Amino acid sequence: MKAKRFKLWLLFLTLTFSSHLLSQDKWTPDVMIKFKRVGETAISPDGKLIAYTVSVPLMEGEKSEYLTHIWVASSDGKMNYQFTFGEKSCTSPSFSPDGKYLAFLSARGSDGKNQIWILRLTGGEAEQITKVKSGVISYRWAPDSKRIAFTSADPETEEEIKAKKEKLDMVVVDKNYKYAHLYIVSLEKDQRGEYKVKRLTSGEFHITSFDWSPDGKFIVFSHQVNPTADVWTTSDISIVPSDSGEIKPLVKWKGSDANPRFSPDGKWIAFESDGGEIKWAGLRYVYVIPATGGEAKRLAPTYDENCRIIGWSRDGKEVYVSEAYRTSQRVWALPVDGGKPRALTPDDGNYTGVSFSYDGSTMAFVYQNPEIPPDVYVTSLKKFEPKKLTDVNSDFPKLPMGKTEILRWKSKDGKFEIEGLVTYPVNYEKGRRYPLVLLVHGGPAGVFTQTFTAAGAVYPIQAFAQEGYVVLRPNPRGSSGYGKEFRFANYNDWGFGDYDDLMAGVDKLIEMGVVHPESLCVAGWSYGGYMTSFIVTKTKRFKAASVGAGVTNLISFTGTADIPSFLPDYFSGEFWDRLDVYMKHSAIFNVKGVTTPTQIIHGEVDVRVPISQGKEFYNALKRQGCPTEMIIYPRTPHGVQEPKFIADIGKRIISWFNKHLGRDAKLTGVK
Repeated sequence: MKAKRFKLWLLFLTLTFSSHLLSQDKWTPDVMIKFKRVGETAISPDGKLIAYTVSVPLMEGEKSEYLTHIWVASSDGKMNYQFTFGEKSCTSPSFSPDGKYLAFLSARGSDGKNQIWILRLTGGEAEQITKVKSGVISYRWAPDSKRIAFTSADPETEEEIKAKKEKLDMVVVDKNYKYAHLYIVSLEKDQRGEYKVKRLTSGEFHITSFDWSPDGKFIVFSHQVNPTADVWTTSDISIVPSDSGEIKPLVKWKGSDANPRFSPDGKWIAFESDGGEIKWAGLRYVYVIPATGGEAKRLAPTYDENCRIIGWSRDGKEVYVSEAYRTSQRVWALPVDGGKPRALTPDDGNYTGVSFSYDGSTMAFVYQNPEIPPDVYVTSLKKFEPKKLTDVNSDFPKLPMGKTEILRWKSKDGKFEIEGLVTYPVNYEKGRRYPLVLLVHGGPAGVFTQTFTAAGAVYPIQAFAQEGYVVLRPNPRGSSGYGKEFRFANYNDWGFGDYDDLMAGVDKLIEMGVVHPESLCVAGWSYGGYMTSFIVTKTKRFKAASVGAGVTNLISFTGTADIPSFLPDYFSGEFWDRLDVYMKHSAIFNVKGVTTPTQIIHGEVDVRVPISQGKEFYNALKRQGCPTEMIIYPRTPHGVQEPKFIADIGKRIISWFNKHLGRDAKLTGVK
């Protein structure tokens, strides 16, 4: 009897283990969503410790969120441990200049707002430093480690709180903005044992970034006229004494002037500017200006002319920047004397989350490529010799992956060489033709770069590859990473020149004998959704399409989105002055006769591309009898945030494509 029971128990264990293996033996959206995300790094002043963030998906029961915590690794690779714990996320790590504390943001307090917390590196409990009503947006240590400057939005007034209780809280559009302003908190407690907070700025402007002077006497900051997304193209730079005083304008040009950074000696301030050429496609040069004011000098242009400042060299001779370079994200040094940019990282993948040691000798960063998951590395700045410090996803399945390569082809009009990333099916056999998933990125000034292809995403690359699809991710004209001329080449031309670039890439794979011309699918999010909806109005070559948060009507989009000045820039005028142009480039006005089975996916609370864009196209397709479905995700803005939804979208897209290619449409979990 005991032997029989033992055999049954052994059989149960075997079946359970086999079931677990079967669920983990191939790439699926459910497997990939378990991937842990690695975020920003912060290096200690002496360069010996690197703090970084890890975001883990929580999907048990009622939970569907990412929990972020801070880890700390030693630069010699001998130590790596979790630094913060708890049920609330901890983000934005930053070491104090004296190296004694690590600060971070968390909503772990009783008010549920993001506040500044500090932890001694020697151990102990985290201590809450701020208790501001609206929470903290961003912060920076003062050079003396005795103060922290931070930004916080204006809190609700007593009148507003009362009106809300009495159900009289009407909203007047473009009025009563909650501006972000500068505050300073002293780390010396007052007589009541509390940390004293002092407000530094006030007025009708919204602070977007700031930096301390090395002597701690001044704070330089960038600001725009209000907090809305529509005005980011017009911002200025001012400076204010940290002991409170009169705000002095420093840069007040037409266009965007932002992200100011003091030089190590405090004599100069570097900042990004479009030089007065206001463009939504992005145009950012680096300028330096005397900290006391005066004439600004533009440094040499970078490859893409669209960089972000991330620091200074310790000797003040170079400004460090991050920028997309073709399919890579790289770090460059810009000489202050006007010399050409110097590459600090190669073009073999993505280098992000960069930080520098105080003495300027060490750089920490997160690196990834299509086959290597993101992890934290360090290198000397004298010679690029990266040392891997972490293995964040060591428990992630080690499964065969579809290989990813860079593919290049000539544009139809002969103006450009187009580049894209092609991922082959798992166990790809040369000489055999496969179905294709054409993915179109957002933006339109987005870019597909060499990110890890097995990470959980709404478009799960390796899950497509596991299902036997070739995945092409092109960077057509209008993309970042290929220079100003290329990025601006789709102005007044959405859905035409870029469409030809995409189709030429598809044709290239067909000519190579890789893709079957009768098994083509297309998908994209945001502008990628725009292109997908427009593609099905122009051609019937695709067997299925999936439109994610897509702009389908340029006219109604301009009137309902949170960025009404976006399209008037791209199309050189307002829709009432260029009605024929807006209609020509809108899928909704060209929808008659569409037969391609088209799936519509949209977030319910998307203010960037309102849900009405998806509904317009869905109803137009449905009324024509075109196969279609629309899935709406509650609580979801323009970017999908909940891991259960991310996995669900991937499964639904694969199921939709399989169904309309006559393949097995069933995928576990799709309802």
